Amino acid sequence: MEKVVNFPSGKNSRFWLVVAGVVLVLLIILISQTVVIIQPGYCGAVIQLGKVQDFVFTEGLHLKVPFIQQVSPMEVRVQKIETKQNASSRDLQIVNTVIAVNYHLDSSRINRLFSEVGVNYSERVLDPAIAEALKAVTAQYTAEELISKRSEVGLKIKETLGAKLETYYMVLDEINLTEFQFSAEFNDAIEKKQVAEQQVLKATLDLQRIEIEAQQKIEQAKAEAESLRLQKQEVTNELVELRRIEAQLEAIRKWDGKMPTVTGGALPFIDIKDLQ
Repeated sequence: MEKVVNFPSGKNSRFWLVVAGVVLVLLIILISQTVVIIQPGYCGAVIQLGKVQDFVFTEGLHLKVPFIQQVSPMEVRVQKIETKQNASSRDLQIVNTVIAVNYHLDSSRINRLFSEVGVNYSERVLDPAIAEALKAVTAQYTAEELISKRSEVGLKIKETLGAKLETYYMVLDEINLTEFQFSAEFNDAIEKKQVAEQQVLKATLDLQRIEIEAQQKIEQAKAEAESLRLQKQEVTNELVELRRIEAQLEAIRKWDGKMPTVTGGALPFIDIKDLQ
């Protein structure tokens, strides 16, 4: 008896190929749902059946329960936000400030940030916190002090803002007050005050110079008076006689040997004995 061999028909072959393809796709999907890769500079908040878990996925390769756990990556690198805020100084001057803030998320607590705030933390927390800290510190200084004590103001804003962000699981790295703008009237008043201060300084310096010059003249006069006093003490009869003889010798040296032609006058008397 002959044995009959049945080969699979073309339709059956295609069916099994489709089944194999579906299985392969499901396997790939299953693997993709099991493995998660966190990129550098990010951490992942793990959500299991709608609940945020107490642990965090750091950068690298991780396994998760497929279809049960989802991972929400959040950037933990230093980020920058620059904003323009309005505030009032202690003397009620309107201050427009441009402030740049560098911050990063606390990588160990991004699960709590995700749970309590969400991914829109910048609009919900960061912007209001910057405005609140800036207004609170600015109100402690006059407009002039905001200019002259810029570094002190910046330090206080940093402390206030840092404490606020800490409660929302963010870390403040640095702030920069890039600009202070005041009203045109205030700027004009500041300019006039600076001019007045310069004039006062010039007048003070001029007064000091005059006082110094006057004191110098007084000292010079004292020195001359002292010199005359000493000279007077040194004058003796012999010195007077010597000066008289010197004067007569000088008169003889200048005489040309002619008698004066003017009548009515007396001839100069020279004592010949004094010259001997």
